[in-house]
Amino acid sequence: MKFNIQSILISSFALAGIFSSIFLSTITLSSTAYAQASEVERLSWDGEENVELFWQRYLTSKGGITWERSSEYPDYDKVKEGDTFMVELKQGPCLMEFFHGRWRRANDVWRWGESMNEYAACPYVFD
Repeated sequence: MKFNIQSILISSFALAGIFSSIFLSTITLSSTAYAQASEVERLSWDGEENVELFWQRYLTSKGGITWERSSEYPDYDKVKEGDTFMVELKQGPCLMEFFHGRWRRANDVWRWGESMNEYAACPYVFD
């Protein structure tokens, strides 16, 4: 069997081109997914903005609230990671997010500002 150096080089360049295309596509898809996921992370609260308006802006960036506002927590076996819920207690509302297997104040997940945990029902959600 004879090998033609020109055909070997052309085949090598073709394979390199295919692998490069796959690699660049993977990078592009990864960076797009990262940009979408980190959109939520880029939100910041300046301490001056109304807390509930900020929460609404956050929820809008995630595509809306997962569970209806209520004084009763959703059934544990029906929630999934990242779900959001506005708990309503006699002191007012507090935005909750299901994170690492349990409900947490959304501010405890994202650390927007310490004073947010003093807003309305947030200090009382675990009583």
